[in-house]
Amino acid sequence: MKFIHPHDDAWQRAPEDEAEPRPAAHRLLSWAQWQAVRATWPAHLLAGVQISNDTDVEALEADLPRLGLVVLHFPKWTDGRAYSQARLLRSRYRFAGEVRAVGEVLVDMLPLLDRSGVDAVQLRADQDEAAARRALDFFNGYYQGDVHDNRPLFARREAVS
Repeated sequence: MKFIHPHDDAWQRAPEDEAEPRPAAHRLLSWAQWQAVRATWPAHLLAGVQISNDTDVEALEADLPRLGLVVLHFPKWTDGRAYSQARLLRSRYRFAGEVRAVGEVLVDMLPLLDRSGVDAVQLRADQDEAAARRALDFFNGYYQGDVHDNRPLFARREAVS
């Protein structure tokens, strides 16, 4: 899991008031901005896009090869729709770029974020990165499958035997 700190993030957010941002390397766009420039965005230049947790990720399917980053927003730690978005991006659409969680991202969420396909997080300001790293190693295995290996534990064990 990669921990993102806004002051040293390679991806730079396009200003909110810029309706049609100019193409640049590592440019992070809102969903509305991406919709406005997607037809003219250079094919060789990967963009990043941030979507709200009520956006249907199917709408991104055709654009995924042109994206290097999809940012999923958690407006409340109790709202888990972005977990489903991450899982769909990885499992159904085979998105290989970075999937990042932002917003109300708490230490306790890290194991499930990882299992859902999120590979980078920007923790809420009051969260401790060292505790988050420990949380990722807290469980040594899971019965259910996840984006890393869809098989349940018994099937993984049978494959080793």
